[in-house]
Amino acid sequence: MALYKAVILVGGPSRGTRFRPLSLNCPKPLFPIANQPFIFHHLSALSKVDELREVFLIGFFEDSVMRQVIDEANRHFPQFTVRYLREYQALGTAGGLYHFRDEILRGQPDRFFVLHADVCCSFPLNAMMRSHREHQGLCTILGTKVDREVANRYGCLVENPATHEVLHYAEKPEGFISDLINCGVYLFDCTVFGEIKKARELRREQLTPGEPLEQLRLEQDILQPLAGNQRLFVYETVDFWHQLKTASSSVLVNSLYLQEMKRAGSPLLARPYDDGPEIVGAVIIDPTATVDPTAKLGPNEHACVLYSVIGWRSRIGAWARIEGDSAPNSLAQRVITENGVKVQSSAILGEQVTVGDELVIRNCIVLPHKELKNSFKNEILM
Repeated sequence: MALYKAVILVGGPSRGTRFRPLSLNCPKPLFPIANQPFIFHHLSALSKVDELREVFLIGFFEDSVMRQVIDEANRHFPQFTVRYLREYQALGTAGGLYHFRDEILRGQPDRFFVLHADVCCSFPLNAMMRSHREHQGLCTILGTKVDREVANRYGCLVENPATHEVLHYAEKPEGFISDLINCGVYLFDCTVFGEIKKARELRREQLTPGEPLEQLRLEQDILQPLAGNQRLFVYETVDFWHQLKTASSSVLVNSLYLQEMKRAGSPLLARPYDDGPEIVGAVIIDPTATVDPTAKLGPNEHACVLYSVIGWRSRIGAWARIEGDSAPNSLAQRVITENGVKVQSSAILGEQVTVGDELVIRNCIVLPHKELKNSFKNEILM
Protein backbone atom coordinates (compact mmCIF):
# COMPACT_ATOMS: atom_id res chain seq x y z
CA MET A 1 0.00 0.00 0.00
CA ALA A 2 1.31 3.45 -0.94
CA LEU A 3 2.01 5.95 1.84
CA TYR A 4 0.75 9.53 1.51
CA LYS A 5 1.32 12.80 3.34
CA ALA A 6 -0.23 16.23 2.82
CA VAL A 7 0.72 19.88 3.10
CA ILE A 8 -1.65 22.82 3.51
CA LEU A 9 -0.02 26.15 2.61
CA VAL A 10 -1.44 28.66 5.10
CA GLY A 11 0.68 31.75 4.36
CA GLY A 12 1.23 34.33 7.04
CA PRO A 13 0.21 37.63 8.64
CA SER A 14 1.69 39.89 5.96
CA ARG A 15 -1.00 38.62 3.59
CA GLY A 16 -4.77 38.76 3.86
CA THR A 17 -5.18 42.52 3.49
CA ARG A 18 -8.17 41.96 1.20
CA PHE A 19 -9.76 39.94 4.00
CA ARG A 20 -9.90 42.91 6.36
CA PRO A 21 -11.56 43.74 8.70
CA LEU A 22 -12.18 40.04 9.44
CA SER A 23 -8.46 39.19 9.39
CA LEU A 24 -7.84 41.79 12.10
CA ASN A 25 -9.27 39.30 14.59
CA CYS A 26 -8.70 35.92 12.95
CA PRO A 27 -6.20 34.63 10.37
CA LYS A 28 -7.99 33.82 7.13
CA PRO A 29 -7.18 30.07 7.21
CA LEU A 30 -8.81 29.86 10.64
CA PHE A 31 -11.85 32.02 9.88
CA PRO A 32 -15.06 30.10 10.68
CA ILE A 33 -16.82 28.89 7.55
CA ALA A 34 -19.91 26.69 8.06
CA ASN A 35 -19.12 26.93 11.79
CA GLN A 36 -15.62 25.49 11.75
CA PRO A 37 -12.13 26.83 10.95
CA PHE A 38 -11.81 27.10 7.18
CA ILE A 39 -8.92 24.64 6.90
CA PHE A 40 -11.01 21.99 8.71
CA HIS A 41 -12.78 21.51 5.37
CA HIS A 42 -9.38 20.64 3.88
CA LEU A 43 -8.62 18.31 6.77
CA SER A 44 -12.02 16.66 6.50
CA ALA A 45 -11.34 15.80 2.86
CA LEU A 46 -7.85 14.54 3.69
CA SER A 47 -9.31 12.30 6.41
CA LYS A 48 -11.06 10.31 3.65
CA VAL A 49 -7.69 9.27 2.13
CA ASP A 50 -7.02 5.92 3.80
CA GLU A 51 -3.28 5.84 3.15
CA LEU A 52 -2.62 9.34 4.56
CA ARG A 53 -0.88 9.47 7.93
CA GLU A 54 0.52 13.00 8.41
CA VAL A 55 -0.56 16.54 7.52
CA PHE A 56 1.68 19.60 7.73
CA LEU A 57 0.48 23.19 7.83
CA ILE A 58 3.30 25.35 6.44
CA GLY A 59 3.31 29.11 6.92
CA PHE A 60 4.82 31.98 8.87
CA PHE A 61 2.18 32.79 11.46
CA GLU A 62 3.46 32.81 15.03
CA ASP A 63 3.32 29.37 16.67
CA SER A 64 0.95 30.75 19.31
CA VAL A 65 -1.57 31.70 16.60
CA MET A 66 -1.74 28.15 15.28
CA ARG A 67 -1.36 26.16 18.51
CA GLN A 68 -5.02 25.97 19.49
CA VAL A 69 -6.26 24.96 16.03
CA ILE A 70 -3.51 22.32 15.73
CA ASP A 71 -4.55 20.81 19.07
CA GLU A 72 -8.20 20.90 18.03
CA ALA A 73 -7.40 19.33 14.65
CA ASN A 74 -5.53 16.42 16.25
CA ARG A 75 -8.51 15.73 18.50
CA HIS A 76 -11.00 16.02 15.65
CA PHE A 77 -9.05 14.01 13.04
CA PRO A 78 -7.44 11.02 14.79
CA GLN A 79 -6.79 9.38 11.39
CA PHE A 80 -3.55 11.33 11.05
CA THR A 81 -1.17 13.65 12.86
CA VAL A 82 -1.41 17.39 12.18
CA ARG A 83 1.69 19.54 12.70
CA TYR A 84 2.54 23.19 12.08
CA LEU A 85 5.88 23.97 10.41
CA ARG A 86 6.74 27.65 10.73
CA GLU A 87 8.87 29.36 8.10
CA TYR A 88 11.46 31.81 9.40
CA GLN A 89 10.30 34.21 6.66
CA ALA A 90 7.95 34.11 3.69
CA LEU A 91 9.60 31.51 1.44
CA GLY A 92 7.02 31.29 -1.34
CA THR A 93 4.76 28.36 -2.09
CA ALA A 94 7.59 26.12 -3.34
CA GLY A 95 10.28 27.54 -1.05
CA GLY A 96 8.40 26.41 2.05
CA LEU A 97 8.03 22.89 0.68
CA TYR A 98 11.74 22.67 -0.07
CA HIS A 99 12.75 24.11 3.31
CA PHE A 100 10.79 21.37 5.10
CA ARG A 101 11.56 18.60 2.62
CA ASP A 102 13.21 16.40 5.27
CA GLU A 103 10.00 16.43 7.35
CA ILE A 104 7.86 15.66 4.32
CA LEU A 105 10.15 12.83 3.15
CA ARG A 106 10.60 11.25 6.60
CA GLY A 107 9.18 7.73 6.55
CA GLN A 108 9.61 7.53 2.76
CA PRO A 109 6.11 8.43 1.56
CA ASP A 110 5.32 7.67 -2.06
CA ARG A 111 3.38 10.86 -2.79
CA PHE A 112 2.04 13.94 -1.04
CA PHE A 113 -0.85 16.33 -1.55
CA VAL A 114 -0.40 20.11 -1.51
CA LEU A 115 -3.48 22.25 -0.88
CA HIS A 116 -3.65 26.03 -0.86
CA ALA A 117 -5.46 27.17 2.27
CA ASP A 118 -7.71 29.64 0.43
CA VAL A 119 -9.43 26.98 -1.71
CA CYS A 120 -13.07 25.98 -1.28
CA CYS A 121 -14.17 22.82 -3.12
CA SER A 122 -15.25 19.21 -2.66
CA PHE A 123 -11.58 18.09 -2.79
CA PRO A 124 -11.89 14.89 -4.91
CA LEU A 125 -8.58 13.58 -3.57
CA ASN A 126 -9.23 9.87 -4.02
CA ALA A 127 -10.22 10.46 -7.65
CA MET A 128 -6.98 12.42 -8.13
CA MET A 129 -5.06 9.45 -6.70
CA ARG A 130 -6.66 7.05 -9.19
CA SER A 131 -5.90 9.41 -12.07
CA HIS A 132 -2.31 9.83 -10.90
CA ARG A 133 -1.74 6.08 -10.79
CA GLU A 134 -3.00 5.80 -14.36
CA HIS A 135 -0.74 8.39 -15.97
CA GLN A 136 2.23 7.96 -13.57
CA GLY A 137 3.43 11.53 -14.05
CA LEU A 138 5.21 13.76 -11.58
CA CYS A 139 2.20 15.87 -10.65
CA THR A 140 -1.60 15.87 -10.95
CA ILE A 141 -3.30 19.26 -10.77
CA LEU A 142 -6.96 19.65 -9.83
CA GLY A 143 -8.57 21.75 -12.56
CA THR A 144 -12.00 23.19 -13.28
CA LYS A 145 -13.73 25.08 -16.09
CA VAL A 146 -14.67 28.75 -15.56
CA ASP A 147 -16.25 31.46 -17.67
CA ARG A 148 -13.96 32.65 -20.45
CA GLU A 149 -14.22 36.25 -19.19
CA VAL A 150 -12.56 35.49 -15.85
CA ALA A 151 -10.13 32.70 -16.82
CA ASN A 152 -7.06 34.96 -16.96
CA ARG A 153 -7.41 35.72 -13.25
CA TYR A 154 -6.07 32.23 -12.56
CA GLY A 155 -3.43 29.77 -13.68
CA CYS A 156 -4.60 28.52 -17.09
CA LEU A 157 -4.02 24.99 -18.36
CA VAL A 158 -3.94 23.73 -21.94
CA GLU A 159 -4.42 19.95 -21.92
CA ASN A 160 -4.30 17.05 -24.32
CA PRO A 161 -7.97 15.96 -24.07
CA ALA A 162 -7.09 12.31 -24.76
CA THR A 163 -4.38 11.91 -22.10
CA HIS A 164 -5.06 14.95 -19.85
CA GLU A 165 -1.41 15.90 -20.04
CA VAL A 166 -0.84 19.63 -19.42
CA LEU A 167 0.80 20.91 -22.59
CA HIS A 168 1.04 24.55 -21.51
CA TYR A 169 0.67 26.43 -18.23
CA ALA A 170 0.38 30.19 -17.77
CA GLU A 171 -0.21 31.98 -14.48
CA LYS A 172 -2.69 34.85 -14.89
CA PRO A 173 -2.00 35.42 -18.61
CA GLU A 174 -2.74 38.78 -20.18
CA GLY A 175 -5.04 37.28 -22.82
CA PHE A 176 -7.26 34.23 -23.11
CA ILE A 177 -5.46 30.88 -23.24
CA SER A 178 -7.90 28.37 -21.81
CA ASP A 179 -11.03 28.17 -19.65
CA LEU A 180 -9.49 25.24 -17.73
CA ILE A 181 -7.83 26.63 -14.62
CA ASN A 182 -5.64 25.49 -11.76
CA CYS A 183 -7.66 24.92 -8.55
CA GLY A 184 -4.65 25.08 -6.20
CA VAL A 185 -4.77 21.38 -5.22
CA TYR A 186 -1.91 19.05 -6.24
CA LEU A 187 -0.70 15.48 -5.90
CA PHE A 188 3.08 15.17 -6.24
CA ASP A 189 5.52 12.31 -6.47
CA CYS A 190 8.30 12.92 -3.97
CA THR A 191 10.79 13.19 -6.82
CA VAL A 192 9.43 16.73 -7.33
CA PHE A 193 12.04 17.93 -4.85
CA GLY A 194 14.63 17.29 -7.54
CA GLU A 195 12.75 19.74 -9.78
CA ILE A 196 12.58 22.30 -6.98
CA LYS A 197 16.33 21.93 -6.48
CA LYS A 198 16.86 22.62 -10.21
CA ALA A 199 14.66 25.71 -9.93
CA ARG A 200 16.76 26.93 -6.97
CA GLU A 201 19.95 26.52 -8.97
CA LEU A 202 18.43 28.42 -11.89
CA ARG A 203 17.27 31.16 -9.51
CA ARG A 204 20.78 31.38 -8.04
CA GLU A 205 22.10 32.26 -11.48
CA GLN A 206 19.47 34.97 -11.98
CA LEU A 207 19.53 36.58 -8.53
CA THR A 208 20.03 40.29 -8.15
CA PRO A 209 21.83 41.55 -5.01
CA GLY A 210 19.60 41.36 -1.93
CA GLU A 211 17.10 38.85 -3.36
CA PRO A 212 16.57 35.77 -1.15
CA LEU A 213 17.48 32.47 -2.81
CA GLU A 214 14.88 30.54 -0.81
CA GLN A 215 11.80 32.26 -2.25
CA LEU A 216 10.32 30.04 -4.94
CA ARG A 217 6.83 30.02 -6.45
CA LEU A 218 5.20 26.65 -6.98
CA GLU A 219 3.14 27.61 -10.00
CA GLN A 220 5.56 29.79 -11.99
CA ASP A 221 8.94 28.32 -10.99
CA ILE A 222 8.04 24.61 -10.80
CA LEU A 223 4.83 23.74 -12.66
CA GLN A 224 5.25 25.99 -15.67
CA PRO A 225 8.57 24.38 -16.79
CA LEU A 226 7.07 20.88 -16.34
CA ALA A 227 4.24 21.48 -18.84
CA GLY A 228 4.62 19.68 -22.17
CA ASN A 229 7.14 17.14 -20.87
CA GLN A 230 4.70 14.31 -20.07
CA ARG A 231 5.15 14.97 -16.36
CA LEU A 232 2.25 17.30 -15.56
CA PHE A 233 -1.38 16.16 -15.76
CA VAL A 234 -4.78 17.58 -14.82
CA TYR A 235 -7.82 15.99 -13.20
CA GLU A 236 -10.91 18.09 -13.92
CA THR A 237 -13.63 18.46 -11.29
CA VAL A 238 -17.18 19.47 -12.15
CA ASP A 239 -18.08 20.10 -8.50
CA PHE A 240 -18.11 23.54 -6.88
CA TRP A 241 -14.91 25.54 -6.52
CA HIS A 242 -14.07 29.01 -5.25
CA GLN A 243 -11.35 30.92 -3.43
CA LEU A 244 -11.56 32.64 -0.07
CA LYS A 245 -9.75 35.83 -1.08
CA THR A 246 -11.82 38.77 0.16
CA ALA A 247 -14.14 39.33 3.10
CA SER A 248 -17.06 39.35 0.66
CA SER A 249 -16.08 35.97 -0.78
CA SER A 250 -16.68 34.39 2.63
CA VAL A 251 -20.44 34.83 2.04
CA LEU A 252 -20.36 32.66 -1.08
CA VAL A 253 -17.85 30.17 0.33
CA ASN A 254 -19.98 29.72 3.45
CA SER A 255 -23.05 29.17 1.28
CA LEU A 256 -21.28 26.60 -0.91
CA TYR A 257 -20.23 24.51 2.07
CA LEU A 258 -23.69 24.78 3.67
CA GLN A 259 -25.30 23.55 0.45
CA GLU A 260 -22.79 20.69 0.27
CA MET A 261 -23.62 19.78 3.87
CA LYS A 262 -27.32 19.84 3.03
CA ARG A 263 -26.74 17.58 0.03
CA ALA A 264 -24.78 15.15 2.20
CA GLY A 265 -27.40 15.22 4.98
CA SER A 266 -24.97 16.59 7.58
CA PRO A 267 -26.18 16.26 11.20
CA LEU A 268 -24.55 19.64 11.93
CA LEU A 269 -27.35 21.52 10.13
CA ALA A 270 -30.17 22.95 12.22
CA ARG A 271 -33.43 21.01 12.17
CA PRO A 272 -36.90 22.57 12.62
CA TYR A 273 -38.63 21.74 15.89
CA ASP A 274 -42.00 22.67 17.36
CA ASP A 275 -40.99 25.35 19.87
CA GLY A 276 -37.94 26.68 18.02
CA PRO A 277 -37.19 29.17 15.23
CA GLU A 278 -38.36 28.55 11.67
CA ILE A 279 -35.53 27.08 9.58
CA VAL A 280 -35.42 27.73 5.83
CA GLY A 281 -32.68 26.13 3.75
CA ALA A 282 -29.22 25.16 5.06
CA VAL A 283 -28.59 26.77 8.46
CA ILE A 284 -26.09 26.13 11.27
CA ILE A 285 -26.79 27.53 14.74
CA ASP A 286 -23.67 27.86 16.86
CA PRO A 287 -24.03 26.37 20.38
CA THR A 288 -23.18 29.77 21.86
CA ALA A 289 -25.93 31.57 19.90
CA THR A 290 -29.20 32.61 21.49
CA VAL A 291 -32.05 32.55 18.96
CA ASP A 292 -35.54 33.84 19.67
CA PRO A 293 -38.02 30.97 19.13
CA THR A 294 -40.13 33.25 16.91
CA ALA A 295 -37.18 34.01 14.60
CA LYS A 296 -37.01 32.86 11.01
CA LEU A 297 -33.56 31.68 9.92
CA GLY A 298 -32.92 31.40 6.20
CA PRO A 299 -34.37 34.57 4.83
CA ASN A 300 -34.75 36.77 7.92
CA GLU A 301 -37.54 38.90 9.25
CA HIS A 302 -37.54 41.94 11.55
CA ALA A 303 -33.75 42.28 11.72
CA CYS A 304 -32.70 41.27 8.20
CA VAL A 305 -29.19 40.15 7.28
CA LEU A 306 -28.52 39.40 3.60
CA TYR A 307 -25.22 38.55 1.85
CA SER A 308 -23.22 39.85 4.79
CA VAL A 309 -20.64 38.84 7.39
CA ILE A 310 -21.36 39.84 10.99
CA GLY A 311 -18.25 39.95 13.19
CA TRP A 312 -17.80 38.45 16.63
CA ARG A 313 -19.91 39.93 19.50
CA SER A 314 -21.73 42.34 17.20
CA ARG A 315 -25.32 43.41 17.86
CA ILE A 316 -28.01 44.17 15.29
CA GLY A 317 -30.91 46.37 16.39
CA ALA A 318 -34.63 45.67 15.93
CA TRP A 319 -35.90 46.13 12.36
CA ALA A 320 -32.36 46.91 11.18
CA ARG A 321 -31.27 45.74 7.74
CA ILE A 322 -27.71 44.68 6.94
CA GLU A 323 -27.25 43.71 3.31
CA GLY A 324 -24.92 43.28 0.40
CA ASP A 325 -25.83 44.14 -3.14
CA SER A 326 -26.83 40.62 -4.21
CA ALA A 327 -26.08 36.96 -3.69
CA PRO A 328 -22.56 36.17 -4.91
CA ASN A 329 -22.97 33.18 -7.18
CA SER A 330 -20.00 32.82 -9.49
CA LEU A 331 -16.27 33.30 -9.90
CA ALA A 332 -16.96 36.55 -11.72
CA GLN A 333 -16.84 39.03 -8.84
CA ARG A 334 -19.16 41.92 -9.51
CA VAL A 335 -17.65 45.39 -9.42
CA ILE A 336 -20.01 48.09 -8.25
CA THR A 337 -19.15 51.75 -8.64
CA GLU A 338 -20.58 54.76 -6.91
CA ASN A 339 -19.50 58.07 -8.44
CA GLY A 340 -16.66 56.26 -10.18
CA VAL A 341 -15.34 54.60 -6.99
CA LYS A 342 -15.26 50.84 -6.51
CA VAL A 343 -17.39 49.85 -3.54
CA GLN A 344 -18.14 46.72 -1.55
CA SER A 345 -20.62 44.15 -2.90
CA SER A 346 -21.30 42.66 0.55
CA ALA A 347 -21.74 44.16 3.99
CA ILE A 348 -18.85 43.26 6.31
CA LEU A 349 -19.01 44.11 10.03
CA GLY A 350 -15.87 43.66 12.10
CA GLU A 351 -15.74 42.57 15.72
CA GLN A 352 -18.06 44.17 18.32
CA VAL A 353 -20.02 46.45 15.99
CA THR A 354 -23.37 47.77 17.22
CA VAL A 355 -26.06 48.71 14.70
CA GLY A 356 -28.94 50.75 16.06
CA ASP A 357 -32.64 50.04 15.61
CA GLU A 358 -34.26 50.57 12.18
CA LEU A 359 -30.97 51.35 10.38
CA VAL A 360 -29.94 50.19 6.91
CA ILE A 361 -26.28 49.30 6.34
CA ARG A 362 -25.75 48.44 2.67
CA ASN A 363 -22.49 47.38 0.98
CA CYS A 364 -20.35 48.80 3.80
CA ILE A 365 -17.15 47.69 5.48
CA VAL A 366 -17.32 48.50 9.20
CA LEU A 367 -14.13 48.28 11.23
CA PRO A 368 -14.24 46.76 14.74
CA HIS A 369 -15.69 48.47 17.83
CA LYS A 370 -17.99 50.87 15.99
CA GLU A 371 -21.45 51.98 17.12
CA LEU A 372 -23.60 52.98 14.16
CA LYS A 373 -26.42 55.42 14.83
CA ASN A 374 -27.19 56.31 11.20
CA SER A 375 -27.78 54.41 7.98
CA PHE A 376 -24.89 54.10 5.51
CA LYS A 377 -24.40 52.88 1.95
CA ASN A 378 -21.20 52.07 0.03
CA GLU A 379 -18.80 53.33 2.72
CA ILE A 380 -15.83 52.20 4.75
CA LEU A 381 -16.67 53.15 8.33
CA MET A 382 -13.62 53.58 10.55
